[in-house]
Amino acid sequence: MRKYFGTDGIRGQANTFPMTAPMAMRVAMATALVLKQEENGHRPRVLIGKDTRLSGYMIEQAMTAGFLAMGMDVILAGPLPTPAIAMLTRSLRADAGVMISASHNPYQDNGIKIFSADGFKLPDQVEQEIEAWMDREDLDTQVPATDKLGKATRLEDLGGRYNEFLKSSLSKGMNFKGMKIVVDAANGAAYKIAPQIFWELEADVVSIGVTPNGRNINDKVGATSVEALQAKVLEEKADLGIALDGDADRLILVDETGEKIDGDQILALLGSYLSASGQLYKNTVVATVMSNLGLERFLKEKGITLLRTPVGDRYVVEEMRKEGFNLGGEQSGHMIMSDFGTTGDGLLTALQVVSILAQNSKKPSEQLRLFNPLPQLLKNVRYTNTTPLERQDVQEVIEQIKADLNEKGRILVRASGTEPVIRVMAEGDDHNLIEEVVNRICTALEEAS
Repeated sequence: MRKYFGTDGIRGQANTFPMTAPMAMRVAMATALVLKQEENGHRPRVLIGKDTRLSGYMIEQAMTAGFLAMGMDVILAGPLPTPAIAMLTRSLRADAGVMISASHNPYQDNGIKIFSADGFKLPDQVEQEIEAWMDREDLDTQVPATDKLGKATRLEDLGGRYNEFLKSSLSKGMNFKGMKIVVDAANGAAYKIAPQIFWELEADVVSIGVTPNGRNINDKVGATSVEALQAKVLEEKADLGIALDGDADRLILVDETGEKIDGDQILALLGSYLSASGQLYKNTVVATVMSNLGLERFLKEKGITLLRTPVGDRYVVEEMRKEGFNLGGEQSGHMIMSDFGTTGDGLLTALQVVSILAQNSKKPSEQLRLFNPLPQLLKNVRYTNTTPLERQDVQEVIEQIKADLNEKGRILVRASGTEPVIRVMAEGDDHNLIEEVVNRICTALEEAS
């Protein structure tokens, strides 16, 4: 079990343990001890990026101090998407990459995601090693001599490098001329690059969520709040709406009718397209236990296998790496296309989807609704102390509901890895039954909290 790291790094309310400046410094110092490599004259270095949260400055400076104190050079990237930091860590030959972001959470929260030199998120074992050093009283004694201190450098136009990388994923000559696209950057890390890249590809771009002020990230905009995007698509009579989250590692779409298109439908489009063109490795798509049964049935009809993992894009990536699968994702919008990148990338996925849509004259609504999802309901129950899932009476309720459902549906109850909530999901052919069982479980959890 990890003490500080969840399914997507360390996360919490800024200026509250563990997301404090002293803790951020200890994370950096411990990470340097575990990851840095100094051999053959190579100066170990780390790339640090962030989203647009007010607390990003505090954590960035604290981590910079920690890395410098341990003898690592620091490259400061400023606001950039999480997948950009993963890509640039490899491109710059850095020993580690850090993204300071709480993804889709409100601005009061922040987080720390760490990438190894290959651009992949750290495995659980390495995170445990870092945690062990964080808790050691002798951590401060591990610093090198004064002449070994690191140096900080701010590199300009790293966003331009990421932009070119994204466009290189498209076929030569591909453009989006004639398409009107609304881009919602969630007032987050992609507020500059997202509208820019679609403009360069000749789309008619309308932008929202591109005026960050440190406090408005994910505030009624972005992938977790698409109402503003839906309204703008209809107002502008646009062909498509693209919603990213605060760190731009996930994507939700809105078609020309204003309907929301989730990650399952995006997986269906990408999976069927890659399979038909002979590019889907072993005709397999990797998703999580949250993906709708309708997706699984659709892919099966196409001769495509769906493998499921626990919730979290890190687990999707781990499964993909085992066999070399090149497409995976989550219903929430994290899409991993390993032919191009190492982690979820909302902009990369958006470019691939739009390039498919641009190849024929069908409306996006016809191309993006490939299956009818089974009724699925998800509710969150927030708790303050020990997770109520550990209570025996709660487990008895869950087991009884599973027995009652039998083959009429399925339920999934799990603790979030990024915030203190229990997520309750049920799915089946009967919507009324699904709503009933979700409410029963939520009631049991609330009474136990």
